[in-house]
Formats: sequence, structure tokens, C-alpha cells
Amino acid sequence: MTVATSAVRPYQSYVYAYPHKTAYRPLGARPTGRPPLRELWAAERKDALSLYVHIPFCEVRCGFCNLFTRIGAPQELTTRYLDALDRQADAVRDALGDGPVRFAAAAFGGGTPTFLTAAELERLCDIAEKRMGADLRSVPLSVETSPSTATADRLAVLADRGATRVSIGVQSFVDDEARAAVRPQRRADVEAALGRIRDAGVPVLNIDLIYGIDGQTEATWRASLDAALAWRPEELYLYPLYVRPLTGLGRLGAASAPGTGAAADAAWDDQRLRLYRAGRDHLLAEGYEQVSMRMFRRTGAPHEGPDDYACQTDGMIGLGCGARSYTSSLHYSFDYAVEMREIRGIIDAFTTTPDFTRAEVGRYVDDDEARRRHLLQSLLQAAGLERAEYRARFGTDPYEDFPSELGRFAARGWLTGPADNGPLRLSPEGLAHSDALGPELFSPAVRAAMASYEAK
Repeated sequence: MTVATSAVRPYQSYVYAYPHKTAYRPLGARPTGRPPLRELWAAERKDALSLYVHIPFCEVRCGFCNLFTRIGAPQELTTRYLDALDRQADAVRDALGDGPVRFAAAAFGGGTPTFLTAAELERLCDIAEKRMGADLRSVPLSVETSPSTATADRLAVLADRGATRVSIGVQSFVDDEARAAVRPQRRADVEAALGRIRDAGVPVLNIDLIYGIDGQTEATWRASLDAALAWRPEELYLYPLYVRPLTGLGRLGAASAPGTGAAADAAWDDQRLRLYRAGRDHLLAEGYEQVSMRMFRRTGAPHEGPDDYACQTDGMIGLGCGARSYTSSLHYSFDYAVEMREIRGIIDAFTTTPDFTRAEVGRYVDDDEARRRHLLQSLLQAAGLERAEYRARFGTDPYEDFPSELGRFAARGWLTGPADNGPLRLSPEGLAHSDALGPELFSPAVRAAMASYEAK
């Protein structure tokens, strides 16, 4: 018998990486100082790495965005930034040592990578290939774009250099809803950009949509879904709207979401859950399969990820001041901020950094955190967690390591099947409550670090 989940707020935190970035701290305070990258990577596997390159520039900043990005950049700044990326890539590749290094996947994110000109995108690809040794034409390469920057010349560069996936943030095909989300765009411009992406011949098109916008109804949500489906995208991501501190909507306060207070919060939760379920059911009926709470893939469409890459176990190399890198013992990055003045200062510091041989900001991952990360990142996928794989890696069963958490999830009806030797999978309602389930797996230490983080 399951217990009611009405007391559990479904939208608490979007968990796409663990430990959370707000749990990172400066590493220079340690007695041994900032750790050298060469030491961090010396004992790591390097046969299936992921490369992520961060471009922290956008033409506008959406009202819901708390990503590390600044609005606009003079030409000399993008040049300085690419110069710094070049220096960083050289230092990181040297830190990986003389042995064989293989990249299994690559991604350019941000920000908006296509904020760069076509010539600058060529240079970005050269940095990934010639400095890091990533063969972009033989591995999956995903690139984020926006309606106004998805120009034919930029897309031609990406297609020629091996891009296999282009992800475009549309959020809503309804102009009034886009304005309510503080995202100035016109549907005509969005449709034109989608046409250019299809003309470029990149195999996978992903469209991002948002539900929970003030004034959005089931009818307008369905209209956006159908407008997206008209392009038969290989992937669709459905995101719930969040209003976070220091964002445009956060500064608007009461006008940013459907009211304030406990009753209004509950009503907004109900609205988002209702729209999520309507969107999920519509996409399933239209021939899409659910990969996670947010991700839906058209049945038969090519998979973006390589068969031999697992986000739970393999390392990631992040280049750029908003990118994170993952080793088995340390997740590290540069400083993080949301407020524009702070972001500009961090970018300026990055572009003048002469030495990229040491980690700046991060969090060490002990055995308990590694288990939590593996469980969390597996369980939040529709495919679930293979318990035999978990036992092979850690020598224990997840029910031994997390009996109370998994017991709560089962009691709420969020897990499918009995606690036997089969895979652990979320039920449809478990997937719907992914943003509540994920945070419950955070360790007390990570929770405390996140709570003490001072937003800037």
C-alpha cells in the first residue's frame, strides 16, 4: 500500500549533476593548496572521457535563467575568451599525461555557443580537436543554440565539423508566453531557425519547451507541443519553470509566477504537474519514448550518446569558466555566479589567467558520495539502476546502502516492482516527482554546504 505524496512538493530542485555546484568551495584553503591537475588525473581511466566546452555568452538573458552567462560581448572579449580556452586546453591535455586518451562524447554549451561567429566556431572546434585530441567527426557532438543565433553560416560550420545534435531553446511557441517568461522572441523567427537547422542536416534536433509559465493553459501548452511536433524532432525536453534567486523572474517577485504564499505555491505545483502529465501522455501517444522526467526521444531516432559512455562512472573534462570537470575523487570548476556583475568579473579573471594547471573550486567525492551519485544519476533515468552493476562497482546492494530512502520511495509508489534482484526503476509517478526524489538522496554534508552557499 502506498502513502499519499500530496505533502511532498514535486518541484524542489533540478538535479542534473551531483554534488550540486553550490556545494563547491575554493580549494586553495586546503593546507596543501590547490591540487595539480596532473595529480588528479594520474590514476584515472582515460579511454571514454566526455569533453564539455562552455561559452558564457548570450544575446539576451531569459527571465528564468540562472546559468553562468553574460549578455553580449565585444569582439575583443570573445577573442580573449578563446585565447584563454586555448591555453586551458593546452594545460589540461598536458595534465592528462603521455598515455592514450580517448573522448567518447563532446558538447558545446553555455550560454549560447552559437553566439560566436562562424569563424570563431571554427576556432572552437580546432581547440577541441587539435589541443584536446577529440575527433569531433567520429564521436557524438552536441551543440546548444538559440533562434536568433542559429544562422545558416554557423550551422554549416557545425555540420561540417561533425555535430550530431543541435539543441534549441524555444520554451514556448506562444509569443505572449515567451514574453511572460522574459524571453523576447517571435514564433516566426523560431520557425525560421528550425528550418535552417533541418536544412543543415544535423542528425538530431532537440527542442526545449517549458511548462508552468504564468498564463499558460493546457490548450496553449498543447499548441506548443504540436508546433514542436510538426518538425518531428528526434528529441524533446519538457522543463518545469523554476523561479530562482537573482534571475529576471526572481527580481519580478509576485509577477513571476501565479501568485505567492503556500496556497499559490500548491496551485502552481498542481498546474505544473497537470501540464507535465498532459505533455508526457501526448508525446507517448505521438510515438516518443520517455528517457527521463524531462527527456523524450522519438521512437527509432538515433541515440545521441555512445554505447560505451556512462555518466555515473566516466570522467569529464570541462573547458571554460562555467564548465565542470569530474574525476573519481574530485569534481572541480571555476567560481559560479548568477548576478551579471559577478559573472563579468569571473569571465574577465578567466581570460587573464596565465596558469590552468591546478583546480580552483570544487568538492571531493568520497565513497558514500560516489554511491549516492551512481544511484541518483541511474534512478532518474527511465531505464533505472542495474543492481548487479552497482554491486560489481561497490560490493554492496543499493538497498543495503540506502534502505530508508528507497523505502520511502517505494512507500510513495515511486518505484516499480518488489525489492528483488531486478533493476530499480521509477514508476510513472516516480518520474513525475524526480525533482523531489533527487534532492532526498543528497548527503547531509552536501545539504549543509548548499545551505551555507551565498548566492551572488
